[in-house]
Amino acid sequence: MATIDLSKSSVRDLNAALHTLKDDTNDTLWTILNPDGEHSIAAGVDAPVSLNVQGSVGYFCGGMNKRASIVIEGSAGQGIGENMMSGRIHVKGDASQSAGATGRGGLLIVDGNASARCGISMKGIDIVVKGDVGHLSAFMGQYGRLVVFGEAGEALGDSIYEAHLYVRGPVASLGADCIEKPMRDEHKAELIDLLSAAGEDHRIDVAEFRRYGSARKLYTFNIDNAGAY
Repeated sequence: MATIDLSKSSVRDLNAALHTLKDDTNDTLWTILNPDGEHSIAAGVDAPVSLNVQGSVGYFCGGMNKRASIVIEGSAGQGIGENMMSGRIHVKGDASQSAGATGRGGLLIVDGNASARCGISMKGIDIVVKGDVGHLSAFMGQYGRLVVFGEAGEALGDSIYEAHLYVRGPVASLGADCIEKPMRDEHKAELIDLLSAAGEDHRIDVAEFRRYGSARKLYTFNIDNAGAY
């Protein structure tokens, strides 16, 4: 197991070491000490490794992640898991705004709350937030799934395309072209799979969630819908 102390080494050196890892690496377990809110920790990792970050991180931790499993024993700043491709990121605390922004794959779990624009422009990522999310979450969500155990702020799913949104608590308001949709059996099964991936399938009842998605009126400009833009 490799241990990196960021009070003695730089984030640049850490990331450089992680970027050299190959599929056949024996260094599959990494512990990162004293992150102290540093930015871009473990950005751009492309190897099947597990990283445990023992503390809170700054901006863009795990950005562009591919295949790595990253656990953060604290909270995360803006853009956690931004543009991640695959793998898993688990934040044991809260996440600041734009969590999982533009993510194309993988799973992001936030045990606490996520701030504004969670899942903005998501393109295939799965996000499970066990607390609340802020305003404009899933804004322009193209593809992927967002699960919220708590409440959602204003303009949820504004200008959404085909992302699936599941929210258990109250929603302050829905954004343009986002509507509540029926919760059919296939959606319940999808939600069960997501809860299972987040380790919550035995604790949470899918019947408590409501589903939201696109009304499909804003895909292309139509003068009759001009007031909705």
